[in-house]
Amino acid sequence: MSGLGAAAEPPGWLQGSSEVFLPEEPGASAPVGFLQQLPSYQTALRRRNAPGAGTQGRCAAPLGSGGRRGAEAWGPEQEGGEREARPAREYPLSIAEKRRLRDLQQADTKYLSGWKQWKRASNKSLRKVLNEVKELSSYLELWRHDIHSIEGKFGTGIQSYFSFLRFLVLLNFIMFILMFSFVTFPSIISKYGIFNSTFAKIPPQNTEPHCTVYTPSGNKGLIYFYTYLKDLLSGTGFLEVTSLFYGYYTIHTAWFSILSYNLPLAYLLATFAYLALSFIWIIKRSVEGFKQSLVHDEDQFQSYCNKVFAGWDFCITDPNAARLKHRSLQYELQTDLEEERLKRKIADRTVKEKLRIYSLRIFINIIVIAVLSGCFYSIYRATVFSQENSNDISNMNFQANLLVQYLPSIVITLANFIAPQIFSFLIRFEDYSPAFEIRLTLMRCVFVRLANIGVLLFSLWSQISYCDTDECKACGYNYKLYPCWETEVGQEMYKLMIFDFMIILAVTLFVDFPRKLLVTHCSCKPVQWYGLQEFRISDNVLEIIYGQTICWIGTFFSPLLPAIATVKYFIIFYIKKINLIHTCKPAARPIRASSSNFFFLLVLLIGLVLAFIPLGISIAHIPSSKACGPFKSFNTSWEVVPDTILGFPTGLQQVLHGIASEAFAVPFFVVICLIMFYLMALAGAHKRVVEQLREQLVLESRDKLFLIRKITEAQGHP
Repeated sequence: MSGLGAAAEPPGWLQGSSEVFLPEEPGASAPVGFLQQLPSYQTALRRRNAPGAGTQGRCAAPLGSGGRRGAEAWGPEQEGGEREARPAREYPLSIAEKRRLRDLQQADTKYLSGWKQWKRASNKSLRKVLNEVKELSSYLELWRHDIHSIEGKFGTGIQSYFSFLRFLVLLNFIMFILMFSFVTFPSIISKYGIFNSTFAKIPPQNTEPHCTVYTPSGNKGLIYFYTYLKDLLSGTGFLEVTSLFYGYYTIHTAWFSILSYNLPLAYLLATFAYLALSFIWIIKRSVEGFKQSLVHDEDQFQSYCNKVFAGWDFCITDPNAARLKHRSLQYELQTDLEEERLKRKIADRTVKEKLRIYSLRIFINIIVIAVLSGCFYSIYRATVFSQENSNDISNMNFQANLLVQYLPSIVITLANFIAPQIFSFLIRFEDYSPAFEIRLTLMRCVFVRLANIGVLLFSLWSQISYCDTDECKACGYNYKLYPCWETEVGQEMYKLMIFDFMIILAVTLFVDFPRKLLVTHCSCKPVQWYGLQEFRISDNVLEIIYGQTICWIGTFFSPLLPAIATVKYFIIFYIKKINLIHTCKPAARPIRASSSNFFFLLVLLIGLVLAFIPLGISIAHIPSSKACGPFKSFNTSWEVVPDTILGFPTGLQQVLHGIASEAFAVPFFVVICLIMFYLMALAGAHKRVVEQLREQLVLESRDKLFLIRKITEAQGHP
């Protein structure tokens, strides 16, 4: 279908009467003249007579409703001219028509050969089994009932947050399975000789002896209980020498019978695998959310009609489920009306009101920039002070030294807690729509949280790379303060994740619940004016995206960190659920899930892309520790890849070098660009077809109004 030809086509029911498009015939009957008054015919006639219009509209093959239904009664044509029978329930027909269609299909089966009858029966049975498996899997879905209950009570916007949290639980669990299967498990069984396995450690070559000295801060002698608690919170002591951190994996090669296992290569490939898995999974879910958002944003009226006339699920028989569905539809309609009210308010603004709101927004953005600058400077100064004084214990007691050691994590956690509160308070005065309000607040909070991690890592790397002596330059890093710097970075990521969880738990227990008790049992006007806590989606989403970014960065330095993240998010789900049901109230301005799901994944994708930067620098630029880890015999972690390629056959080496050369990269880039341009052109063509179909639906609705008006006039004048 070409663009002009499609634009000139009348609605489908007009294509069945070719004489409608021939008004110049002298023998035209009265009904034809009546049909020529339809708005759709007049529009098609104007397009046909327009300069450059095609003639495909007059050549359209007639297809009545009966013929169309007869063609739809069977699926796509298969080899040999046979059409695949589809279940009658998949057709938009009445019950009587479905029964008649089923009888026709059963009668037609009698005339088929034995092979075709068996094939059709097998396909039907297989389809039934797949449907039952799919239905059973839906019951096994994690937190299915809880999320449906939340959707009915608080709307699809808050439901999208809990669905997003469930997605991160599954993602981290798969990351843990990946790292444990290919990194931790082979190391453990080879060290303990399970399955007759052995291992080999290759000492670093061409390395100064002082670079290979590493004494973990393990606990020795009499240990107090609070020391174990401190180690559990900071990742030091007994945890430092476990498989939780990078320094534990010192094996170069493990043998299982006659098979050898290259642990450094597996460590690096597993890192690339969990990053690629996260990227592909997020992109897949983002595309699905983008389709829903695109359909919703294209036509608000269509979305409203779908909710009013087709939003109810008639399969619901349970009264509680019916009430939940009713509340869900109510919140979605409330969101639509709220956005329409804001659009009308924006359209009715005067010049004076626009000047006032724009000036206010500029002033608020200046405050936001000042808050961000203060957070960054505080983190930088705290990190520098902690690195300079954490080892100086001569002039301070144990508690003061512990506070100095964990000062960066405390400052980052406070900044992540205070800044979103300020942003959520300021956004109320900027008068945005609920959806855009969440997006803007998310972007501000994402920037401050991810930049906080960046400032911390920059400060650590500046201390790690600082060398003022020849002995230090021989190692490539500050071996005195950081003999195993990967473990140090892993401990910082571990502390950030633990402290983030502690803050979430502390806010729920010591802020939200006391506020609920005060509002419920105290009748003071200030307390009642303050009211119950609203469930701020932007703040809660940023909490888990921040934690997930820490997990992506820290998994390379702490391979079992995804397991901690899985348990953390699993507990957070129930904390947030209890907090939502017992201490929060429905949002004053509810939001829609279609746009929220896509934007949540977009922000998560930004966090993943930003996590590539520190990991890339750590793998390819900063020299690896010579005293610990699987890469201690390599200058950088990336060098294990070319070292492994050197062991391949000569032909395979030439192929891999050819793929990595510019002679392959340039044509590959050109082909990718051509494919991208083709897909863009195809998307543009599909968009034009969709616009034409939408316009055709509008014309058909006008035809119906016109016919109703004519029928009313005819009934009034018999």
